[in-house]
Amino acid sequence: QVQLVESGGGAVQAGDSLRLSCAASGRTFSNYAMGWFLQAPGKEREFVGAIGWSGSTIYADSVKGRFTISRDNAKNTVYLQMNSLKPEDTAVYFCAAVPVVPLREVGRPLRRKPDEYDYWGQGTQVTVSS
Repeated sequence: QVQLVESGGGAVQAGDSLRLSCAASGRTFSNYAMGWFLQAPGKEREFVGAIGWSGSTIYADSVKGRFTISRDNAKNTVYLQMNSLKPEDTAVYFCAAVPVVPLREVGRPLRRKPDEYDYWGQGTQVTVSS
């Protein structure tokens, strides 16, 4: 079991930066793969990026070069640093987690689909104005 709580969202102007945090409670945080997703009103949940147990990352094409995912296992926290924000980034951002066995992750691609994650936070709103 793991519980996830996002924070750091808010209203900003285009070009500004935000840093979202996802604090986790539960056992063996270092053995969880983590993902970030966004959902706009009336739309399906979309992949933003993911970070594996080893620290490797992948990103959606729309955020490459602007967003960075990192994790601090000592603090049981994963971060989404968002730079050069655009109005089209406006959405609710969700943190997700799934337990993994590191030795069984060798050669396995990082997870891009919502149904590959077991646990979800409540979401945090990000609004970017022109």
